[in-house]
Amino acid sequence: MRLFIAINFNSDTRVQLLAMRDELRSRSERGNFSLPENLHLTLAFLGECTAKQVSDANVVMDLVNFDPFDIHIERVGQFKRSTGDIWWVGVRGNKPLLNLQRGLTSKLIAAGYTLDRREYTPHITLGRGIVTDTSPWQIKPFGETVTAIELMKSDRIAGKLTYTAIHRREAR
Repeated sequence: MRLFIAINFNSDTRVQLLAMRDELRSRSERGNFSLPENLHLTLAFLGECTAKQVSDANVVMDLVNFDPFDIHIERVGQFKRSTGDIWWVGVRGNKPLLNLQRGLTSKLIAAGYTLDRREYTPHITLGRGIVTDTSPWQIKPFGETVTAIELMKSDRIAGKLTYTAIHRREAR
């Protein structure tokens, strides 16, 4: 199973994210745009996992304590690629978010996972392989209160990328 740990969004935040995705789509020649149900903030990408690793990830998530905290989505950006860019919206890296991500990462590494060690840059992917002449634009910041994290399974079902929550950890 291909897994990651993420923050999923409430419907109000999702509507605003979709508006930005649709604005990007209207300005683009082509691209692979994120499905509404797939918009999320990744905390840790675990990759291909065995059944035991799924169980271990559940244990790690249950060991991480966090209080509800606010996240703020504040900018549109892009990673340049020769085959088309990755476009995203950035999340301000506040202390509770970064502490949660670091806590998860350190416990996952201690449990034997091999994780990406690049500096964490919190962002929500709007699309990949985007070809457009537009530049990133300013947005009115918005956000929500995070009250849970979820272990997500990634599958291709009938050609459609589908994310399914298989474990949930509520904030204290």
